[in-house]
Amino acid sequence: MEQWSWPPRYDETYRPPADQEHWFPRRETMPAHERDEAILARIREVMHYAWDSSPFYRRKWDEAGIHPSSIASLEDFEKVPVVLKAELRADQAAHEPFGSYLCVDPAEVKHINGTSGTTGRPTAFGISERDWRSVANAHARVMWAMGIRPEDTVIVGSPLSLYWGSWGAYIGAERLGARVFPFGAGQTGQTARTVQWMRQMGATVFYGTPSYALHLAETARQEGVDPAGLGLRKLFFSGEPGASVPSIRSRIAEAFAADVHDSGSMAEVSPWMHLGSGSTEPGVLCWQDLVYTEVCDPVSMRRVPYGTEGTPVYTTLERTSQPMIRLLSGDLTRWEAPSPDRGRTYPHLPRGIYGRIDDMFIIRGENIYPSAIDDVVMADPGYGGEHRIVISRGTAMDVLAVQVEHHPGLDADACQELADRLSGRLRHVLGVGANVVPVQHNTLPRTDFKARRVIDDRDLLGEILRTGAGGTA
Repeated sequence: MEQWSWPPRYDETYRPPADQEHWFPRRETMPAHERDEAILARIREVMHYAWDSSPFYRRKWDEAGIHPSSIASLEDFEKVPVVLKAELRADQAAHEPFGSYLCVDPAEVKHINGTSGTTGRPTAFGISERDWRSVANAHARVMWAMGIRPEDTVIVGSPLSLYWGSWGAYIGAERLGARVFPFGAGQTGQTARTVQWMRQMGATVFYGTPSYALHLAETARQEGVDPAGLGLRKLFFSGEPGASVPSIRSRIAEAFAADVHDSGSMAEVSPWMHLGSGSTEPGVLCWQDLVYTEVCDPVSMRRVPYGTEGTPVYTTLERTSQPMIRLLSGDLTRWEAPSPDRGRTYPHLPRGIYGRIDDMFIIRGENIYPSAIDDVVMADPGYGGEHRIVISRGTAMDVLAVQVEHHPGLDADACQELADRLSGRLRHVLGVGANVVPVQHNTLPRTDFKARRVIDDRDLLGEILRTGAGGTA
């Protein structure tokens, strides 16, 4: 396979002809079973490297009775214990700053990214220059598959901060040869300036979160600008579910009159675009030669058959500084077998990453994911731009309420019709009833980054149901 070596080495001068569909034609179209043989060999190399270089992995595997030499098949690899994010945080607390799973001399760390730490101790990502370039080359490959080319101007519409997403998109576009415009996001009033700068710079590709793209479209209209006239031809996303959720995807595509591409897994396993679109169809491919992805049963941590649902477990195949070996994501997806009909022979996630196991909530015995509610309400023509999900326990029964902004101009009767219509659809999709409460346009807060729409608050629920005019399913 092209440029297949350990440690990874890339020809930084290489770029395919503009009319070539694949960055690496052999790697991307070879029979999947042949690629799996090479992946197995690489897994053994990575495990031996980690065993020799990382006290964290050596201790973990020794306790489980696992040695890299015992991995003779991909089925054997499923016996390797998964790594939890909580373990990484604890290991960094004990071995600051990068943990005992750092496999290079700390002096080789040239870039630091990480989590915000808003829900606990932040996790530091120590990235060597070799890994930085490996991520850039990997992302360039996936962005090429999306149809992004050197003549494009790519605007990075997410915060230029510790967030890996922004930097991964930036260096991938840069390696591909495109013009990169790191505008960022998050400051008050910046979205209106984003619209102005996009027009001024002739941006043709946008990167950010789906929530921010919808906010951007709404802001453009308020500024008297048709988002479809901004000149974008491609938008690609990560950071949250949405780009493969039909209603969200179609709203973005229609607003900007452009192609929508999904991507993204976890910052810990960058190149996070290893889950990335390979065409204009919904869903993402698992670029298995970048990060080996197993969709697993969340109890046994063994791979589930194609066509079924599970949680992804990731193993980086090109990272040398902080390799991740069977890192449990806690996300939720369904995968399908590789098919040459998709143009690349990788497994496919037709709905992308559509939720997290810990985001799931149970209402009267039914497992419910926020993305399922998003898909229903955002597909309705009366939807006005934002919504909020409120969960609580009224008396002895769990209660689900959904505040939905209605389209400007709807009268009281039309709002009641909206509530009744959405209540019926939610009952059909979720299997339980929901109180749908229409509210005025621009009532709910917008986001410059990732949407947080789920609230569990009994008092707030009571206030909504007392003051709102909603229908009960």
